[in-house]
Amino acid sequence: MNRRITRRDFLEAFAAMGLALPISSSMFDVKHPRGLDFNHVNSPTPQKYLIETMGGGVALFDYNNDGLLDIFLVNSGQLSNPMHPPETFDRHDPRNWNRLYRQNPDGSFTDVTKEAGLANAGDGNYGMGVAVGDYDNDGFPDIYVTNYGKNTLYHNNGDGTFTDVTAKAGVEAGGWSCSAGFFDYDNDGHLDLFVTRYMIWDTQHSKICGGEWQTYCPPAEFPTTTNVLYRNRGDGTFEDVSQHSGIAALKGRGLGVSFADYDDDGFTDIFVSNDGMRQFLFHNNGDGTFTERALEAGTALTADGKPLSGMGTVFQDYDNDGRPDILVTVLPREVYALFHNDGNGSFSYRSLQAGLGLLSAASSGWGVGLEDFDNDGWKDLFVAQSHVLDNVEQIDHMLHYKEPPLLALNHNGRFERADSGITAAIAGRGAAFGDLNNDGWMDVVVTSLGGEPLVLMNHAGTGHWLSITLRGTRSNRDGLGARVQVNGQSRFATTAGSYISASDKRLHFGLGAAEVAKVEIHWPSGAHQVVEGVKADQFLEVHEPEKS
Repeated sequence: MNRRITRRDFLEAFAAMGLALPISSSMFDVKHPRGLDFNHVNSPTPQKYLIETMGGGVALFDYNNDGLLDIFLVNSGQLSNPMHPPETFDRHDPRNWNRLYRQNPDGSFTDVTKEAGLANAGDGNYGMGVAVGDYDNDGFPDIYVTNYGKNTLYHNNGDGTFTDVTAKAGVEAGGWSCSAGFFDYDNDGHLDLFVTRYMIWDTQHSKICGGEWQTYCPPAEFPTTTNVLYRNRGDGTFEDVSQHSGIAALKGRGLGVSFADYDDDGFTDIFVSNDGMRQFLFHNNGDGTFTERALEAGTALTADGKPLSGMGTVFQDYDNDGRPDILVTVLPREVYALFHNDGNGSFSYRSLQAGLGLLSAASSGWGVGLEDFDNDGWKDLFVAQSHVLDNVEQIDHMLHYKEPPLLALNHNGRFERADSGITAAIAGRGAAFGDLNNDGWMDVVVTSLGGEPLVLMNHAGTGHWLSITLRGTRSNRDGLGARVQVNGQSRFATTAGSYISASDKRLHFGLGAAEVAKVEIHWPSGAHQVVEGVKADQFLEVHEPEKS
């Protein structure tokens, strides 16, 4: 694993000599890495096409297995004013390409989009988001791009190139897809694929709302639609099991998706954040079918029975009780929804108790993560923020279109605003999380609608940490779906969550003052593994035992 000299190394060296350097109180440095020259194209028009304001996903993953995280950024495309059928978005123009940036050992990036075979996004597609997973267990992560139009699956060939295998795999979906994620719902060792779809909409049936203000229409103006579940057959192809599984039995306005086994029955469940209606919690029945249980489980509505403008979502344990909780980002005058997992298959609404009322009532949230940024053993909250309406300040002077992201540190289960170090307000959309420079501190990449991404490098502090890479044998190769416990904390192995984005597959744990850790892994295969006496401050690879 490559490792560069970091700020923490310098601080520790100075401390060893009895010297000290001032430490900034802010969490992140906003960086502009050399070679990362992406600018998101969303092409806003006076027609207020809804797709204009929804795109811009990002993925952090190591596509060439050199130990350094690379960055994939989803572009959207060119809209004309007005659009005429057939809908094309000029994705052949290099300005409108999705982009893959390979990280170099010095922290700079090289645009490898063309040589990697990712240059042609398809003129019939307006880009939205990205999912990452090794669907064929060959050791190289593959890319799935969601679009308004047809989605695209790129197979990683292992030699620095990708091949569009969408038609062969049978996963183009169609309609307006948003978030997607790879997971193994039937525990057969092959990653399946879930795709959220937002609504039934096209440019010919678009509307302008808001009267004299001329705004994007709310989602209720358009019909709901179904999400899509593809089962991996293990031969490079997928089967659409949306109907058979029960996923297509409900229609919604799906924007975000996250996965966890919330009732600890050994099967991964699905949470879908819906916009302007009740949320969906699909319980995995273990027989290839799902039952939607959000209402009875307590995750469908707020405590007073109101629907949510659900956008981004994360499904992790924020209070270290060993059970995965659900957080959903929403629009202003709502509050980011926190559903605490109470056990026995039920949740309680804990937004106000956790401090989210003060933090989020005036903000719009999109990409979201629960990550331990200060390595104290508690997962902190990060949210990419911005209103949907680009003219909202003319309508309501109390609200803002562009906002800085939110960073809130977790103090024993309560979130408190912290100095992120980010002063610029942006139209934040996607957010992906990972340790970009391998210094043991979690970094963030945030996309900006119609702008440049923010690369946020975490200041190195003094807490200890552990980063775990899973290697499945009977389970899928990356161990997605495993529940990993370290020193009283738990994480569910996933690259999905946030909003239209994919994060590093490595599982990061802050250890605080602890120099040794106990690692306990519950693999999707059912295998249970314990590793004792693990030294802190390292990247640990754990292989699933071949036999239980």
